[in-house]
Amino acid sequence: MKKLLGILGLLVAVCVITALASDSFLSAYNLENLVRRSALFGILGIGVAFVIITGGIDLSIGSVVCLVGCGLPWLLTVQHWPLPLALLAATATSLAIGLGHGLLITKLRIQPFIVTLCGLLLYRGIARGFTQDQTVGFGSGFKTLRGLATGKVAFLPGFDLPVPVLVLAATALLAALFLNRTIYGRYLLALGSNPQAAAYSGIKTQRMTVLAYVISSGLAGLGGMLFVLDINSAQPVDFGNFYELYAIAAAVLGGCSLRGGEGSILGVLIGATLMQVLRNTITLVTTHNNVEFAIIGAVILLGVVADELTRRFAARRRAAKALQKSPSP
Repeated sequence: MKKLLGILGLLVAVCVITALASDSFLSAYNLENLVRRSALFGILGIGVAFVIITGGIDLSIGSVVCLVGCGLPWLLTVQHWPLPLALLAATATSLAIGLGHGLLITKLRIQPFIVTLCGLLLYRGIARGFTQDQTVGFGSGFKTLRGLATGKVAFLPGFDLPVPVLVLAATALLAALFLNRTIYGRYLLALGSNPQAAAYSGIKTQRMTVLAYVISSGLAGLGGMLFVLDINSAQPVDFGNFYELYAIAAAVLGGCSLRGGEGSILGVLIGATLMQVLRNTITLVTTHNNVEFAIIGAVILLGVVADELTRRFAARRRAAKALQKSPSP
């Protein structure tokens, strides 16, 4: 809870500072765009959070976004597939990628870093191959489908709530219920805390690991579809570039320990929002848009350092309490 309050306080502070420094920050147009982008990246962050909770990592998220985001309009406008079949193919592809990652990690004992790093290169290469490096999009068609990303719902006078926020809310609710209210969520947390103890207690650790990567890639695929529906255009050379960094940063900031065993869906949402507010602050307040990735790197590093220091402090407190309770000779 302390971590959540800390990151929430930081988010509020950044918002206040940005609002004072730029009149455009609180405009309805800027807030709607900010909320929409936060929702899209929040979906990616929730997916990678499940992997980080198990003690793993997924570096392929941006390339899965690219593969699915380029593949959906390519199937619909170039190959002229029926809409249900194209959506099914895009969803099945993202889930199959996660299944493949999980099996390589559990059955062949390959490190998650290597597996997903290879995926990062492979999936973008595939997307560039079948599109022949050409920009793909929906043109003026599929307006109903695009409403999933571009649509708005009346919320407050002068402010409409983007539909992706509703998609994020449903995703976050299901993810939170799964993680906190089901036995499988407890299994994932136990796996991240101590894999050997989890295995000895009868948890099928390999199945849980595979499940985490399937969830991560599945939500990356959903995010890829929403991103391309939002902008109506995708260039496979750079579509989804570094999106994995935003997702990992959101999860780490939200309290997911890179050591595994800890994580909060609400924290991930706050972390994703903070990352987008920081991007917005750089755009509105400074002229140095090229420092964006430096800030992301610093945020991830600070999150890891804070996690390590917190763990050491907690370990010292436990040791001190144990020493006090031990009988004197």
